[in-house]
Amino acid sequence: MSAGEPKAGLPRPEDRAADTLEGREGAGASRLRLLYLMPALIFGALAALFLIRLFAGDPSRIPSALIGRPVPAFALDPLPGLVRDGQPVPGLSDGDLRGGQATVVNVWASWCAPCRQEHPVLMELAKDPSIRVVGINYKDQPENARRFLGALGNPFSAVGVDPQGRTAIDWGVYGVPETFIVGPDGTIRYKHIGPLLPHHTGRFREELMKAGRGA
Repeated sequence: MSAGEPKAGLPRPEDRAADTLEGREGAGASRLRLLYLMPALIFGALAALFLIRLFAGDPSRIPSALIGRPVPAFALDPLPGLVRDGQPVPGLSDGDLRGGQATVVNVWASWCAPCRQEHPVLMELAKDPSIRVVGINYKDQPENARRFLGALGNPFSAVGVDPQGRTAIDWGVYGVPETFIVGPDGTIRYKHIGPLLPHHTGRFREELMKAGRGA
């Protein structure tokens, strides 16, 4: 064996250098992949947290930043051709929600299956003369919305159409249906996410009474 040759079983210097370079390249590639995956991992974690909060327990308990604040400024046109008691049903604006009595504001659409589920509850609420029920028709077709109310009944004393959903965004709506209680002073007092079903009405009426008292 010559003096310049490595002993048997030992890696040559050039082999050790190549292994080191390959290791560095592998670590760099792993870090690069991690950087690419990081946004997706963060988004997935946030989505999981939102879903857990959304489906854990009573959906109406999801907090809203608008509770205790005035209703956002808006002015919505009426639903074309909608008539109640022989009179055209007016549109809806923030000014309509101030003064008089507590108001139930229901965000709904004819294509929304849960809206159909909750509709009997809204019809019952509308029978109470101390309660005003109004609607925001969300991303709907006018003829479909009229057909929906014609088939199930119209609990709304006013309906504003929100074809692009921009007003719903201002109200912090996650999706239809959602129902708000607005006090006589135009302040949002309560928010219920999802269909308003019979087992929710006890709590909902309590909140209505508190809103009417300005509590």
